Amino acid sequence: MTQTLKGKTGLRKAILAVAIVGGLASGSAWATKDVTIAVGSNFTSLDPYDANDTLSQAVAKSFYQGLFGFDKNIKLVNVLAESYTVSKDGLVYTIKLHPGVKFSDGTDFNAAAVKVNLDRASNPDSHLKRYNLFKNIDKTDVVDANTVKITLKTPFSAFINNLAHPSAVMISPAALTKYGKDIGFHPVGTGPYVLDQWNQTDFVKVKKFDGYWKKGEPKLDTITFRPVADNNTRAAMLQTGEADFAFPVPYEQAALLEKNSKLDLVSAPSILHRYISFNVTQKPFDNLKVRQAINYAINKDALIKVAFAGYAVPSEGPLPQGIEYAAKFKPWPYDPAKAKELLKEAGYPNGFTTTLWSSHNSSTAQKVIQFAQQQLAQVGIKVTVTAMDAAQRAAQVENVGQKESGLRMFYTGWSASTGEADWALTPLFATQSAPPKQFNTAFYSNPQVDKDLSDALKTTDKTEKAKLYADAQSKIWADAPWAFLVTERLVSANNKRLIGFYVMPDTSFNFDNADIK
Repeated sequence: MTQTLKGKTGLRKAILAVAIVGGLASGSAWATKDVTIAVGSNFTSLDPYDANDTLSQAVAKSFYQGLFGFDKNIKLVNVLAESYTVSKDGLVYTIKLHPGVKFSDGTDFNAAAVKVNLDRASNPDSHLKRYNLFKNIDKTDVVDANTVKITLKTPFSAFINNLAHPSAVMISPAALTKYGKDIGFHPVGTGPYVLDQWNQTDFVKVKKFDGYWKKGEPKLDTITFRPVADNNTRAAMLQTGEADFAFPVPYEQAALLEKNSKLDLVSAPSILHRYISFNVTQKPFDNLKVRQAINYAINKDALIKVAFAGYAVPSEGPLPQGIEYAAKFKPWPYDPAKAKELLKEAGYPNGFTTTLWSSHNSSTAQKVIQFAQQQLAQVGIKVTVTAMDAAQRAAQVENVGQKESGLRMFYTGWSASTGEADWALTPLFATQSAPPKQFNTAFYSNPQVDKDLSDALKTTDKTEKAKLYADAQSKIWADAPWAFLVTERLVSANNKRLIGFYVMPDTSFNFDNADIK
């Protein structure tokens, strides 16, 4: 080989030069590591403390980090914290911080920065959407540069899980001072990327942060997150190479994508459950028999085939399996005759007319609400359906109290990004969690459930916690404030050249080790 090329050095150099110039000019993958991620909806805010949706927080992971986090199996890991201890009374958490970390604007990350963030998060006057995760903080004190002490108002055994929630990030104090309420448009964190460009209707683009504290990371140069509501369009972008990763993948096209030799299709378990909440303060949903009737009227197995192409299982309780302390119940059976009988007993022999809103306008969400509309029509319930975008959802659901709410039936989903039962139950079923405070869109209230949830946080005895959470779930299941539908499987697909980018069980992303091979 050496002899063959020896006399052709000049030609070889010329060919190489042309290849380099051509590669740079075309922006080929080997010249820069740029990837595009196609996602299912728009982003509401890049301030994780003020975002209600998991997707916005997932994107924010590119430039923000918290003290703690989760691995791909929802197991707690240290991130900006190195360790922690808890006082015997469960009120004081002392956290040691990773030294030598800087925010992307050059500000030092230290105990003072933690205090600024937790003071802001725990102050009701900040009016942040995630306030309820931090409202139990009484005070945060700086012990030294790398040690912070957090004192709680009452014992709260899930506190470290709350600090691992994707909203609990560290924002540059200098940026908070500079941008104030507009920090959601100017993110500055300790993460591997910095914001490059945000077109609110089209994409968020982030680029590598050269001063990132973990040496050798990140591997990618840029990531572009592009909202694509239509399932078929996301699938087409994968096929054409316009997108390197897509989630959620259209279930009906999963088999086709799996046949593409350039793509990997990944199906994984989730803690994302889908349900229809009933406004139990309004007729006819104040009647338990009506709520039971609707649970009987919807064929969950058929729904899974029609809307999820088999990538889901019927709900087995108020909590999806995989959440700590989840109880397991037999799914509500499909029995339209029983549904009609219950409606008659409730005083609605001919059914009634109502509305069903969806929290998202994706193709899958539209299939679900249309299927529910057809199923309910068969038992005499006439339903007008509306699929909302993020702005509509905020204006008509999240920011509206019980008296002003036009909400009747609401199709949505929830994944508890703390991995344990409190954040999977309290925001959805506690009396104090009704909008606009949190996400109890059923406006459900059961004093014993409230007591169970409160008592569970006061004990660190796992047997006692399990007993309390089991009782709460049993009462919720019997009260039926929801039509309990399905727990999804998470289906994503990616170009085989992209590795280390995956969907977490709570539907957020992990791309700490993402690279192009």
